Amino acid sequence: MPYWRLSGFYLFYFASLGALLPFWGLYLQARGFSPAEIGELMAVISISKLIAPNIWGWIADHTGMRMPMVRIASLLTVTCFLGIFFAQGFWSLALVTMLFGFFWNASLPQVEAVTMSHLRERIQHYSRIRLWGSIGFILTVTLLGFLLDKWGVQLVPQMVLLLYLGIFINSLLVPEKDAAMPTHVQGSLLQVLRRREVIALLSVTFLMQASHSAYYTFYSIYMEGFGYSSSAIGELWALGVIAEVLMFLIMHRLLQRWGARKVVIASLTLAVVRWILVGVAPENLPAVLFAQVLHAATFGTFHAAAIHLVHQYFVGRHQGRGQALYSSVSFGAGGAIGSLLSGYFWTGIGPTATYGVAAGYALVALFIAWRWLDRKAEPCSA
Repeated sequence: MPYWRLSGFYLFYFASLGALLPFWGLYLQARGFSPAEIGELMAVISISKLIAPNIWGWIADHTGMRMPMVRIASLLTVTCFLGIFFAQGFWSLALVTMLFGFFWNASLPQVEAVTMSHLRERIQHYSRIRLWGSIGFILTVTLLGFLLDKWGVQLVPQMVLLLYLGIFINSLLVPEKDAAMPTHVQGSLLQVLRRREVIALLSVTFLMQASHSAYYTFYSIYMEGFGYSSSAIGELWALGVIAEVLMFLIMHRLLQRWGARKVVIASLTLAVVRWILVGVAPENLPAVLFAQVLHAATFGTFHAAAIHLVHQYFVGRHQGRGQALYSSVSFGAGGAIGSLLSGYFWTGIGPTATYGVAAGYALVALFIAWRWLDRKAEPCSA
């Protein structure tokens, strides 16, 4: 298994996310955009996640060439992102964002499928590869926070472009791997999507990502309003992902002992707690730190368990589209609708209530997971 080459892709991909998510809102604010416009522009990125993974996943599943698709998408991401340096108004920036997002968001689901194919029966060890993505995020968010204090937010797009180049270069190194074919006939993709547990999983992932949207879009702006510096904000983001990395190190044991369903339920419960704390206690440092540590659950354990369930529900030639559906429904539709609504809520009902709505999303997801998620998704074998 090409452990380091796969890990390197995750490192660069999530390092670019570490430059984009925490600081893109601050960059847009510095360019004079309103909270509603910032929410709309962030929603554009998520909308591209709704469209791109399914188109590229269909192509990859029918050609069997996942990594060539990833390489093309990564190169076009770099090319399209150059438009950021020339776009002036809202609509031109939205167009450039949609273009680079369409290609950027195409690559990860296919690499996830390739990674699972390399792991085969050892999928519980996925977190050991994925943790390098978290390490990349930590390094970027910490470094960039300090750099922004010194040189300002105009540095953000240059850093994102550099990391997109890193994604493309690393994609050239990752080898192709065919998906393992199932020993039984699974049926058509539509038949899979009609299953109760699949509907429940996609609904839960949609709501969980929607609950994160106010955090991803406005957390840095929110904390800056309470006097936190860019470096301090970067450290807070890094703290959450450090906790996520530590959780990834033991994630395979949690799946073996508790099973994916129980891990998902626990993650959603802690998400409700986290968003309430973020909304009501931004000036209480211990509460702020504890809320960031909970990122280990709201993203780390939840994502690893969800990937495990997607791999279990979508097998053989459905793997690419299964990962694409997970990405498009959660990070795409959930992220787009959540970002759009949080932008309107931010000025309408205020930040505290906006995070209260986020907690509500997680609470509804918790009920769905408890009631309808497959109870057979219990502890996996070692």
